[in-house]
Amino acid sequence: MIATRETFDKAEKLCSRKIISALFESGNIFYTSCFKVVWGKSPLVLPRPAQVTFSVSKRGFRLAVTRNLIKRRMRETYRKNKALLYEHLISINSQIAFVVILRGNSVPDYITIEKSMKEMINKLIALNIKN
Repeated sequence: MIATRETFDKAEKLCSRKIISALFESGNIFYTSCFKVVWGKSPLVLPRPAQVTFSVSKRGFRLAVTRNLIKRRMRETYRKNKALLYEHLISINSQIAFVVILRGNSVPDYITIEKSMKEMINKLIALNIKN
């Protein structure tokens, strides 16, 4: 097995307002223990197999410091665990875009977020095989 760097660069971040609004209008939704995930096949050709953005509600977490802490943990767990998703997407020649939204209003610890992120990646793989 070739050792690959675990990075999360600009090309993997979902920044396009057009794609994000299309996801919320006609994307598929599923839930994990910590997250709501809105996803869909990408209408555009992306530089990476998947593009993702992370969201934490301002209503649930008033302080920006807290929201940023949670998003930092979410990005880190995604960065560490995305290789399985990428291998699957490359093997079926598919590209997806998705938004990960935190559910609840208590600050989850890193281990909880990591467990839920692995659950989310496995669900994305299972759903992508069906579609």
